Amino acid sequence: MVVVGAGIAGVACATELSSAGVPVLLRERGHVCGGRMASKRFAGRPADIGAAYFTVSDPDFAVVVERWRAAGLVREWTDTFQAYDRQGRHEVPGPMRFAAPRGLRSLVEHLAAPLPLTVDRLVLGVEPGPVVDGEACAAVVLAMPGPQAALLLDPALADATRAVQAQRWSPALAAVLRFPNRRWPDFAGAFVNDHPLLSLVCDDGDRRGDGAPVLVAHTVAAFASGHLAQPTGAGTAIHQAVRDLLGLPEQASDVHVHRWTYAAPTGDTSGDTFHLDADGIGLAGDAFGKPRVQSAWRSGRDLGRALAARLA
Repeated sequence: MVVVGAGIAGVACATELSSAGVPVLLRERGHVCGGRMASKRFAGRPADIGAAYFTVSDPDFAVVVERWRAAGLVREWTDTFQAYDRQGRHEVPGPMRFAAPRGLRSLVEHLAAPLPLTVDRLVLGVEPGPVVDGEACAAVVLAMPGPQAALLLDPALADATRAVQAQRWSPALAAVLRFPNRRWPDFAGAFVNDHPLLSLVCDDGDRRGDGAPVLVAHTVAAFASGHLAQPTGAGTAIHQAVRDLLGLPEQASDVHVHRWTYAAPTGDTSGDTFHLDADGIGLAGDAFGKPRVQSAWRSGRDLGRALAARLA
């Protein structure tokens, strides 16, 4: 069978299938796996440009995290964020947030290492059968945001088509700002409430543990919607908003903006953790739960188990 999309949901699904002895092919259209657990290197140093961190409450996911920890890939980051709102700045306690010194993408790469993964592999269509690009398979999983899955599905696959069309997603921009020096007040990350542009700012040097003078800012959906065609044009406004928020005396030496057209699911996430229909089409991802890394992993894991039981 075929799993399309090598983010953490697709990799978790393929892992379950492989462990159950089900032959599986994992295909990714990008140059690397990771999906929205994305990291990009700047002067050899990684910065997270997708998910900012992850939390753990599922016991099975905790086992996976412990394996990452044993491999030296993950670290406890912080259980306290700052919040900026109309009342000023204050601390917001919460669950422990985990980060990855080599970038969150390294965690997906670790899970995918034993799997038959093909990158730069663009899938053009899924037809009844199911048939993927003209090749019949036992089942197919689309582990990606619904609007992207909709482009691949033959309309004759009515159940899966309805499922992906029911999903709603919001966009975001992520800007990596590299400064000459660290000139901001101590903080790990900050939620920015009621702001016309910013939603979250993270100290990537603190997150990574190397103290580098790098901030990563995430925007609100309304601002991102107006800059999806030319995201680099939003860099100046994001840069100034971050400087104003933190009172930074210096300008960044470099600003890189990444576009996420489908950054987070926004619809009703109650119900099953995945979709699997009689046509042999499976859908997985955090659209079937809260927009969290753990939700995406659990969705893929659960779908993999369901498919393994069906194909046994």
